[in-house]
Amino acid sequence: MKSIFKIISILLAAVFFTRYPLQASKVKVVTTYPYIASIANHIGGDKIKVDFLARGDYDPHTIIPKPSFIARLRKANLLIINGAQLEIGWLPPLLKQANNPSVNPGADGFLDLSRSIKLIDVPTSVSREQGDIHPDGNPHFYLDPHNIPVLAKSIARKLRELDMHNSAHYEKNLGAFIQMWNAKMTEWDRKLSPLKGKKVVEYHKNYDYLLRRYGISLAGTIEPLPGIPPTSRHIEKLETILSSSKIIYILQDVYNPDDAAKHLSKKFNIPVVKLPHDVGAVSEVEGIVSLFDTITRRLVP
Repeated sequence: MKSIFKIISILLAAVFFTRYPLQASKVKVVTTYPYIASIANHIGGDKIKVDFLARGDYDPHTIIPKPSFIARLRKANLLIINGAQLEIGWLPPLLKQANNPSVNPGADGFLDLSRSIKLIDVPTSVSREQGDIHPDGNPHFYLDPHNIPVLAKSIARKLRELDMHNSAHYEKNLGAFIQMWNAKMTEWDRKLSPLKGKKVVEYHKNYDYLLRRYGISLAGTIEPLPGIPPTSRHIEKLETILSSSKIIYILQDVYNPDDAAKHLSKKFNIPVVKLPHDVGAVSEVEGIVSLFDTITRRLVP
Protein backbone atom coordinates (compact mmCIF):
# COMPACT_ATOMS: atom_id res chain seq x y z
CA MET A 1 0.00 0.00 0.00
CA LYS A 2 2.81 2.39 0.91
CA SER A 3 4.49 1.72 -2.42
CA ILE A 4 1.24 2.59 -4.24
CA PHE A 5 0.95 5.90 -2.37
CA LYS A 6 4.60 6.63 -3.16
CA ILE A 7 4.02 6.03 -6.87
CA ILE A 8 0.92 8.24 -6.82
CA SER A 9 2.88 11.01 -5.07
CA ILE A 10 5.64 10.84 -7.65
CA LEU A 11 3.13 11.01 -10.50
CA LEU A 12 1.31 13.98 -8.95
CA ALA A 13 4.60 15.81 -8.48
CA ALA A 14 5.54 15.14 -12.08
CA VAL A 15 2.20 16.53 -13.28
CA PHE A 16 2.57 19.57 -11.05
CA PHE A 17 6.04 20.50 -12.26
CA THR A 18 5.14 19.83 -15.88
CA ARG A 19 2.12 22.10 -15.64
CA TYR A 20 3.80 24.78 -13.54
CA PRO A 21 7.48 24.62 -14.52
CA LEU A 22 8.18 28.29 -13.69
CA GLN A 23 7.44 27.69 -10.01
CA ALA A 24 10.33 25.24 -9.82
CA SER A 25 12.99 27.60 -11.26
CA LYS A 26 13.58 31.19 -12.30
CA VAL A 27 11.69 32.53 -15.29
CA LYS A 28 14.12 32.68 -18.22
CA VAL A 29 13.59 36.07 -19.86
CA VAL A 30 15.23 37.15 -23.11
CA THR A 31 14.97 40.75 -24.31
CA THR A 32 16.01 42.17 -27.64
CA TYR A 33 17.68 45.27 -26.17
CA PRO A 34 19.51 46.10 -22.91
CA TYR A 35 17.07 48.81 -21.76
CA ILE A 36 14.30 46.20 -21.64
CA ALA A 37 16.52 43.85 -19.64
CA SER A 38 17.21 46.62 -17.13
CA ILE A 39 13.49 47.30 -16.57
CA ALA A 40 12.75 43.56 -16.35
CA ASN A 41 15.45 43.12 -13.70
CA HIS A 42 13.87 45.87 -11.59
CA ILE A 43 10.50 44.09 -11.75
CA GLY A 44 11.59 40.45 -11.64
CA GLY A 45 14.44 40.65 -9.16
CA ASP A 46 15.71 37.26 -8.05
CA LYS A 47 12.73 35.41 -9.52
CA ILE A 48 13.92 35.80 -13.10
CA LYS A 49 17.09 35.34 -15.15
CA VAL A 50 17.46 37.93 -17.91
CA ASP A 51 19.56 37.85 -21.07
CA PHE A 52 19.54 40.47 -23.84
CA LEU A 53 20.52 39.96 -27.46
CA ALA A 54 21.67 43.26 -29.00
CA ARG A 55 24.48 45.35 -27.56
CA GLY A 56 23.55 48.87 -26.49
CA ASP A 57 26.22 50.60 -28.57
CA TYR A 58 25.08 49.00 -31.84
CA ASP A 59 22.59 50.30 -34.38
CA PRO A 60 19.32 48.76 -33.08
CA HIS A 61 17.96 48.46 -36.62
CA THR A 62 20.74 46.26 -37.99
CA ILE A 63 21.91 43.73 -35.43
CA ILE A 64 24.16 40.93 -36.71
CA PRO A 65 22.70 37.59 -35.49
CA LYS A 66 24.93 35.19 -33.55
CA PRO A 67 24.48 31.46 -32.81
CA SER A 68 24.33 32.30 -29.10
CA PHE A 69 21.14 34.28 -29.76
CA ILE A 70 19.44 31.13 -31.03
CA ALA A 71 20.50 29.17 -27.94
CA ARG A 72 19.09 31.85 -25.62
CA LEU A 73 15.79 32.01 -27.47
CA ARG A 74 15.50 28.22 -27.46
CA LYS A 75 15.66 28.14 -23.64
CA ALA A 76 13.49 31.22 -22.98
CA ASN A 77 10.18 31.23 -21.14
CA LEU A 78 9.53 34.86 -22.10
CA LEU A 79 10.72 37.04 -24.99
CA ILE A 80 10.23 40.81 -24.64
CA ILE A 81 10.76 42.95 -27.73
CA ASN A 82 10.66 46.68 -28.40
CA GLY A 83 8.36 46.15 -31.35
CA ALA A 84 7.10 48.71 -33.89
CA GLN A 85 9.22 46.68 -36.36
CA LEU A 86 12.53 47.84 -34.85
CA GLU A 87 13.67 44.18 -34.81
CA ILE A 88 12.10 43.26 -38.15
CA GLY A 89 15.44 43.05 -39.97
CA TRP A 90 17.09 40.51 -37.67
CA LEU A 91 14.78 38.79 -35.16
CA PRO A 92 12.36 36.68 -37.29
CA PRO A 93 15.07 34.33 -38.70
CA LEU A 94 16.40 33.77 -35.18
CA LEU A 95 12.97 32.82 -33.88
CA LYS A 96 12.52 30.40 -36.76
CA GLN A 97 15.87 28.70 -36.05
CA ALA A 98 15.28 28.62 -32.29
CA ASN A 99 12.06 26.67 -32.85
CA ASN A 100 10.59 27.62 -29.48
CA PRO A 101 6.83 28.09 -30.00
CA SER A 102 6.47 29.40 -26.43
CA VAL A 103 8.08 32.74 -27.39
CA ASN A 104 6.76 33.21 -30.91
CA PRO A 105 4.53 36.24 -31.65
CA GLY A 106 1.06 35.56 -30.29
CA ALA A 107 2.24 33.01 -27.72
CA ASP A 108 1.87 33.51 -23.95
CA GLY A 109 5.65 33.90 -23.66
CA PHE A 110 5.89 36.84 -26.08
CA LEU A 111 5.55 40.52 -25.19
CA ASP A 112 5.68 43.42 -27.69
CA LEU A 113 6.18 46.64 -25.70
CA SER A 114 5.14 48.91 -28.57
CA ARG A 115 1.57 47.67 -28.13
CA SER A 116 1.44 49.60 -24.84
CA ILE A 117 2.35 52.97 -26.37
CA LYS A 118 0.67 55.44 -28.73
CA LEU A 119 3.29 55.77 -31.46
CA ILE A 120 4.11 59.02 -33.27
CA ASP A 121 5.05 59.60 -36.92
CA VAL A 122 2.79 56.84 -38.22
CA PRO A 123 3.02 57.12 -42.03
CA THR A 124 -0.12 57.32 -44.15
CA SER A 125 1.64 55.34 -46.88
CA VAL A 126 4.87 53.37 -47.15
CA SER A 127 7.33 53.11 -50.04
CA ARG A 128 11.08 52.65 -50.50
CA GLU A 129 11.27 56.26 -51.69
CA GLN A 130 10.68 57.30 -48.06
CA GLY A 131 13.85 55.54 -46.86
CA ASP A 132 13.96 52.98 -44.07
CA ILE A 133 10.60 54.05 -42.71
CA HIS A 134 8.74 52.17 -39.96
CA PRO A 135 5.16 51.39 -41.03
CA ASP A 136 3.91 51.25 -37.42
CA GLY A 137 5.44 54.60 -36.44
CA ASN A 138 8.60 55.80 -34.71
CA PRO A 139 9.91 52.85 -32.62
CA HIS A 140 12.10 54.87 -30.23
CA PHE A 141 9.28 55.52 -27.75
CA TYR A 142 11.32 54.35 -24.74
CA LEU A 143 13.45 57.52 -24.92
CA ASP A 144 10.60 59.46 -23.35
CA PRO A 145 11.02 58.77 -19.60
CA HIS A 146 7.27 59.17 -19.10
CA ASN A 147 6.72 56.02 -21.17
CA ILE A 148 8.91 53.83 -18.95
CA PRO A 149 6.28 53.24 -16.21
CA VAL A 150 3.87 52.04 -18.90
CA LEU A 151 6.46 49.56 -20.13
CA ALA A 152 7.25 48.43 -16.58
CA LYS A 153 3.55 47.73 -15.93
CA SER A 154 3.32 45.67 -19.12
CA ILE A 155 6.34 43.59 -18.10
CA ALA A 156 4.99 43.07 -14.57
CA ARG A 157 1.62 42.01 -15.96
CA LYS A 158 3.21 39.44 -18.25
CA LEU A 159 5.41 38.04 -15.47
CA ARG A 160 2.38 37.65 -13.21
CA GLU A 161 0.56 35.78 -15.97
CA LEU A 162 3.45 33.37 -16.52
CA ASP A 163 4.45 32.96 -12.90
CA MET A 164 1.33 33.45 -10.76
CA HIS A 165 3.05 31.87 -7.77
CA ASN A 166 5.30 34.96 -7.48
CA SER A 167 2.66 37.50 -8.46
CA ALA A 168 2.94 39.43 -5.17
CA HIS A 169 6.71 39.68 -5.63
CA TYR A 170 6.35 41.28 -9.07
CA GLU A 171 3.61 43.63 -7.85
CA LYS A 172 5.73 44.79 -4.93
CA ASN A 173 8.78 45.39 -7.12
CA LEU A 174 6.66 47.27 -9.65
CA GLY A 175 5.34 49.59 -6.93
CA ALA A 176 8.87 50.31 -5.68
CA PHE A 177 10.11 50.94 -9.21
CA ILE A 178 7.26 53.32 -10.08
CA GLN A 179 7.81 55.28 -6.86
CA MET A 180 11.52 55.62 -7.56
CA TRP A 181 10.92 56.46 -11.22
CA ASN A 182 8.38 59.19 -10.46
CA ALA A 183 10.90 60.87 -8.18
CA LYS A 184 13.55 60.73 -10.91
CA MET A 185 11.09 62.06 -13.51
CA THR A 186 10.39 65.07 -11.33
CA GLU A 187 14.14 65.74 -11.32
CA TRP A 188 14.56 65.22 -15.08
CA ASP A 189 11.49 67.33 -15.90
CA ARG A 190 12.83 70.21 -13.81
CA LYS A 191 16.32 70.09 -15.29
CA LEU A 192 15.13 69.80 -18.90
CA SER A 193 12.38 72.44 -18.67
CA PRO A 194 14.70 75.35 -19.74
CA LEU A 195 15.05 73.67 -23.15
CA LYS A 196 11.38 74.22 -23.99
CA GLY A 197 11.07 76.18 -27.25
CA LYS A 198 14.73 75.68 -28.20
CA LYS A 199 15.69 74.26 -31.61
CA VAL A 200 17.95 71.29 -32.38
CA VAL A 201 19.05 69.18 -35.32
CA GLU A 202 19.52 65.41 -34.98
CA TYR A 203 21.20 62.79 -37.15
CA HIS A 204 18.50 60.09 -37.00
CA LYS A 205 15.01 60.45 -35.55
CA ASN A 206 16.01 58.63 -32.36
CA TYR A 207 15.04 61.36 -29.94
CA ASP A 208 11.69 62.62 -31.26
CA TYR A 209 9.72 61.33 -28.27
CA LEU A 210 12.15 63.03 -25.91
CA LEU A 211 11.98 66.30 -27.89
CA ARG A 212 8.18 66.30 -27.92
CA ARG A 213 8.01 65.58 -24.20
CA TYR A 214 10.08 68.63 -23.33
CA GLY A 215 8.84 70.99 -26.03
CA ILE A 216 12.12 71.05 -27.95
CA SER A 217 11.74 71.87 -31.65
CA LEU A 218 13.34 69.66 -34.30
CA ALA A 219 14.63 71.94 -37.08
CA GLY A 220 15.96 69.16 -39.29
CA THR A 221 17.80 65.84 -39.56
CA ILE A 222 21.22 65.10 -41.01
CA GLU A 223 19.74 62.05 -42.69
CA PRO A 224 17.67 63.19 -45.69
CA LEU A 225 15.43 60.15 -45.08
CA PRO A 226 15.50 57.53 -42.31
CA GLY A 227 18.45 55.21 -42.79
CA ILE A 228 19.80 57.16 -45.80
CA PRO A 229 23.28 58.73 -45.40
CA PRO A 230 23.46 62.50 -45.96
CA THR A 231 24.20 63.82 -49.44
CA SER A 232 26.02 67.05 -50.22
CA ARG A 233 22.78 68.50 -51.59
CA HIS A 234 20.92 67.72 -48.37
CA ILE A 235 23.72 69.18 -46.24
CA GLU A 236 23.48 72.40 -48.27
CA LYS A 237 19.76 72.60 -47.47
CA LEU A 238 20.49 71.94 -43.83
CA GLU A 239 23.12 74.69 -43.81
CA THR A 240 20.45 77.14 -44.95
CA ILE A 241 18.35 76.19 -41.93
CA LEU A 242 21.30 76.49 -39.57
CA SER A 243 22.27 79.90 -40.91
CA SER A 244 18.76 81.31 -40.50
CA SER A 245 17.70 79.67 -37.23
CA LYS A 246 19.10 79.67 -33.74
CA ILE A 247 20.04 76.02 -33.22
CA ILE A 248 21.42 75.14 -29.78
CA TYR A 249 22.56 71.56 -30.42
CA ILE A 250 23.28 68.98 -33.08
CA LEU A 251 22.20 65.68 -31.52
CA GLN A 252 24.30 62.71 -32.59
CA ASP A 253 23.82 59.06 -31.68
CA VAL A 254 26.81 56.83 -30.92
CA TYR A 255 26.54 54.41 -33.86
CA ASN A 256 26.08 56.60 -36.95
CA PRO A 257 29.01 58.47 -38.58
CA ASP A 258 29.53 61.91 -37.06
CA ASP A 259 31.47 63.52 -39.93
CA ALA A 260 28.53 65.65 -41.09
CA ALA A 261 27.69 66.69 -37.53
CA LYS A 262 31.29 67.78 -36.92
CA HIS A 263 31.34 69.71 -40.22
CA LEU A 264 28.17 71.59 -39.37
CA SER A 265 29.32 72.17 -35.82
CA LYS A 266 32.59 73.75 -36.95
CA LYS A 267 30.98 75.86 -39.66
CA PHE A 268 28.17 77.26 -37.51
CA ASN A 269 29.71 76.97 -34.04
CA ILE A 270 26.93 74.70 -32.77
CA PRO A 271 27.85 72.06 -30.17
CA VAL A 272 27.51 68.40 -31.08
CA VAL A 273 25.91 66.47 -28.22
CA LYS A 274 26.31 62.70 -28.37
CA LEU A 275 23.36 61.08 -26.67
CA PRO A 276 23.08 57.41 -25.67
CA HIS A 277 20.09 55.59 -27.11
CA ASP A 278 20.25 52.50 -24.90
CA VAL A 279 21.81 51.00 -21.81
CA GLY A 280 25.47 50.34 -22.61
CA ALA A 281 25.62 52.86 -25.45
CA VAL A 282 28.26 54.76 -23.45
CA SER A 283 30.27 53.53 -20.48
CA GLU A 284 28.41 55.43 -17.76
CA VAL A 285 24.99 54.11 -18.79
CA GLU A 286 24.73 50.90 -16.78
CA GLY A 287 20.94 50.79 -16.36
CA ILE A 288 17.67 52.42 -17.28
CA VAL A 289 18.02 55.15 -14.63
CA SER A 290 21.54 56.15 -15.65
CA LEU A 291 20.39 56.25 -19.29
CA PHE A 292 18.18 59.26 -18.54
CA ASP A 293 20.61 60.71 -16.00
CA THR A 294 23.23 60.79 -18.76
CA ILE A 295 20.87 62.20 -21.40
CA THR A 296 19.82 64.95 -19.00
CA ARG A 297 23.37 65.77 -17.94
CA ARG A 298 24.55 66.01 -21.54
CA LEU A 299 21.68 68.27 -22.59
CA VAL A 300 21.85 70.47 -19.51
CA PRO A 301 25.47 70.41 -18.25
